[in-house]
Amino acid sequence: MTLEDNVKAMVAALEDIKAHNILVLDTTALTSLFERVIIASSDSGRQTRALARSVHDEAAELGLHIIGMEGEESGEWILVDLGDIVVHIMQPGIREYYNLEELWGGGMSSKQGPREAGMRTSANAAGRRRDDV
Repeated sequence: MTLEDNVKAMVAALEDIKAHNILVLDTTALTSLFERVIIASSDSGRQTRALARSVHDEAAELGLHIIGMEGEESGEWILVDLGDIVVHIMQPGIREYYNLEELWGGGMSSKQGPREAGMRTSANAAGRRRDDV
């Protein structure tokens, strides 16, 4: 499978558990450590853990190397490191505070939408499909 196929599979795993505000950021111009960052929001610690488990299980099923998972204890922010893809699953307050979209989006302000910043997204805040990843 290609990188984009793997990204689509991770986004689908997040959508299956009702993640919202899913963003996929291409970080190839910013770092050589990974190629994509996926950021998703959850509504509770329980959902955050379920989303991380869904991503982990899908990655394992695809045979992807899972480097690690961090943050399962608190459930506020869980990072799933898949090497070329890093998935951040965050509760809204944590996501707003750390504003990873600005960090990995090349200076995008939190007011800008993904289209204006040249990023691709699978779902908007209402959960409707915007475009394919």
